[in-house]
Amino acid sequence: MPVNRRNALRGGALAAASTVFLTRPAFASAATPVAAATPASSAVPAATAPIVAAYRQLQSGINRPSPERTEALANLGRVAKAYNASLSVAGGGAPLWTDLPLGPGSDYTTSMYARLRAIAVDWGTPGGALSGDPVVLDRIKAALELIYASQYNPDVGEIGNWYTYEIGVPYYVLHTLSVVADQLTADELARYVSPIKRFVGNPNLRANNTAVVETGANRADKGLISIVAGALIGDTAWIKTGIDALTDVAGGGAASVVAKLDRAAGDGFHVDGSFIQHDTIPYPGHYGIVLLTALAGAIHVTAGTEYALPQALKDKIYALVADSFAPFVYAGALMEPVRGRMLSRQGETGHDIGHQLTVATLVLARTASGKTKTDLNALAAKWIKEGTYAPFLKIPDPERFAPGPDLVATPGIEFAQDMLASGARPARVVATHRDFGQQDRMVHVTDDWSASLGVSSTRISRYESINGQNLKGYHVGDGVLYTFLPNAKGHYTDAYWPTVDPLLLPGTTENDGPVDPKFGGVPVGPNPHTGGVRWDDKHGAFAMDFKSWDGSLVAKKSWFFTPSGIVCLGAGITSTSASNVRTTIENRNLGEGGRGALTADFRRVPTDLGKASALRRPHWAHLENVGGYVLLDDAPVTALREDRTGAWRDIDTGANTKGTTTPNTRRYQKLVLEHGAKPVDATYAYAVLPGASVVGTLTASWAWRVLSNTSVVQAVRTGDTLLANFFAAGSVDGVSVSGPASVAIGHSGFRTQLAVSDPTQTQDSVTVKVHGKSVTVPLKGSFGATKVVPL
Repeated sequence: MPVNRRNALRGGALAAASTVFLTRPAFASAATPVAAATPASSAVPAATAPIVAAYRQLQSGINRPSPERTEALANLGRVAKAYNASLSVAGGGAPLWTDLPLGPGSDYTTSMYARLRAIAVDWGTPGGALSGDPVVLDRIKAALELIYASQYNPDVGEIGNWYTYEIGVPYYVLHTLSVVADQLTADELARYVSPIKRFVGNPNLRANNTAVVETGANRADKGLISIVAGALIGDTAWIKTGIDALTDVAGGGAASVVAKLDRAAGDGFHVDGSFIQHDTIPYPGHYGIVLLTALAGAIHVTAGTEYALPQALKDKIYALVADSFAPFVYAGALMEPVRGRMLSRQGETGHDIGHQLTVATLVLARTASGKTKTDLNALAAKWIKEGTYAPFLKIPDPERFAPGPDLVATPGIEFAQDMLASGARPARVVATHRDFGQQDRMVHVTDDWSASLGVSSTRISRYESINGQNLKGYHVGDGVLYTFLPNAKGHYTDAYWPTVDPLLLPGTTENDGPVDPKFGGVPVGPNPHTGGVRWDDKHGAFAMDFKSWDGSLVAKKSWFFTPSGIVCLGAGITSTSASNVRTTIENRNLGEGGRGALTADFRRVPTDLGKASALRRPHWAHLENVGGYVLLDDAPVTALREDRTGAWRDIDTGANTKGTTTPNTRRYQKLVLEHGAKPVDATYAYAVLPGASVVGTLTASWAWRVLSNTSVVQAVRTGDTLLANFFAAGSVDGVSVSGPASVAIGHSGFRTQLAVSDPTQTQDSVTVKVHGKSVTVPLKGSFGATKVVPL
């Protein structure tokens, strides 16, 4: 069974593939002969042995007994025994596994090392099915030599994906070597580390193109690889280089992985908590966690040694968990808008990467102290408690939901139980509304449900579709409204992306015509106006000036977030295409054969599969076990319940990530507003009430009042607070602005307070006039952040 990046993720902090390719031959020359190795009493030098021992701990665990550990080991044993049984070490040019042919290129090498790593970890884990077996050890040694000689040695050239040679394979090699290091000679260790030295000898730069300075997760990965590889062979200079790479000592800190950038977009962490990779992709839900896992590993393996990271650096790393990652976790899973192209990976659902974050947090907590330790453990405990869809401590399959950094979660389970046994209390759910202007993302958290948006701008890409992945993510940056409910924690994990209609994602306004024939890459949006304002923990507004991929459709779109739901407004909807234009209110995954009554204005809506129902001017609708919808204008609504079938391979054909061809069928409930063909200045107005009952749906509209819905200003009033998005200079309800802005006005204590942001991130200031009183708010360099001014 080929091993894809789902297992690579669990093998340590790994980053995703790049599109960089080389054309030089895979084998520049024959593998360099090495003299017969001389046995050594201690292969790893004593001075660096603690680093290797600590890294081994991240693979094989701490031998903390429990029923869950026993179950995890049984799963590992099943996989390891199967790989060992099918492994051939006969040599003579024969493949190690018949389905993984030898030869140049990167398509199969990663899988070879991943399988060998599973065997080695099981061999080295106390209680493993193969634990301590001398015959298995000999086979591991033979396989190491065969793969080295034929696939990965200092003389091979990079073909295909650079990542395989410089990060992916090095990690697997180090996992395996750290487990069997005491059974190898110093010469053998040096031999198997030598290709790593070639490709990662300087972790600051890309080996296949030294003009590329490594950033973000790639730099962190290479830093950790250098630390561990250097420790295996006693190369203290290499260890130091790896540590220095984390803060980019060589580059004067310009590419430090913990630097907080004060600008829009760009790789790395930002002052507002954003995390970007590939320059324009919000990635707290993959690359950021890859980076965090590498940093947790670096702290862990160097703890108590002369190479221990400085406390100030560790404190910065600890703080990242709550600032950049925790806001986007719901029920133990990462939210879809911060997962980039990883949406399409069968083996990396939001729950998979959520487990990876949990383990990274647990590893960090083990080296922290005081309140920092308490807070980190509290977050991990919360995610474990809430993650009932994919229980962290129960691994039904070693390739599903296994919390890295190992294949089947033995260390993760042990670290978690250590933490839980210490009496750590789960963190409370706290109402939060937070904007991340430097990555064009927001999150709205209530006691029961959460929401986020998938948007784009001239700063942030509409989608990422590279390396054969995310092949139907046409509209994921067009204003998708994601809602996360307590009784549907697996909604987006349960085969959502291979089965959902990609042309009708909730919240989007689209033509029903053809998709972009040049779809692919990482294109940014056409307009700068994307962003919002935060009023308090329970209220905020967000806006997007939308234009379709071909420019034939435009719309002004707003979302107003309140404790009871989200008011969604659209205006200026104009299309020059002959295709019909539709706004999707809902497209809910009800699961395999899912049920749930749909009611509109007290009448049951037919739910015969495949039969659309036209709802004429409904006032409200309610979907059982999902929530309510209030229709605030007279647009006709189409309701359709349908079964949709798709395979993960349909959306991911990547060499090391491709999904299976197994068909998945899921039932969906659609609610769609019809704008017709070639609308001019059409509008929509509705509210989404996640989790609401029928009664709650009927009473929710009392919580707000729509004040304006035009192409200039969209505004609502909730209580005594005005929330407004201005797309140009304009006025509403006694408030006027000099230019594009998101504005909130209300009372804070006994004073009136104004909150303003510039969603375009292009203006020096905005002048706001409130009932005759004028105030100019400086916004230059704020990058979409909310500025608060007392009135």
